[in-house]
Amino acid sequence: MTEISSLIASIACKCPRCGEGDLFNTGLSNLTLRDACDKCGLDLKKNDSADGPAVFLIFVLGAALVPMALIFENLVAPPLWVHAVLWGTIALAVTIGSLKPIKSLVIGIQYRHRPADWE
Repeated sequence: MTEISSLIASIACKCPRCGEGDLFNTGLSNLTLRDACDKCGLDLKKNDSADGPAVFLIFVLGAALVPMALIFENLVAPPLWVHAVLWGTIALAVTIGSLKPIKSLVIGIQYRHRPADWE
């Protein structure tokens, strides 16, 4: 696979080798990897992305949401409960929506740059 197609496969949560098989078991919030790719048979049990995707997401969300909340406070000055509901909802939605693709991207990077771990 080329670099562009491996990036697209990662964002689509597909196998880093063939780009076709699903990485995760079904379900929106299910982050459990399949045992093996159903298309090419790549053993996915050997992978360990650990806490890398979650830490990366925390840093990105913190760097993005805090300035937006401060700007919103200065422009609108809503009550505190509005901040809690608004930014809590946004943080949860972004986290749930992006954790699988980020975890998939970390797996793809590991597959590409540490091939000995997959043999």
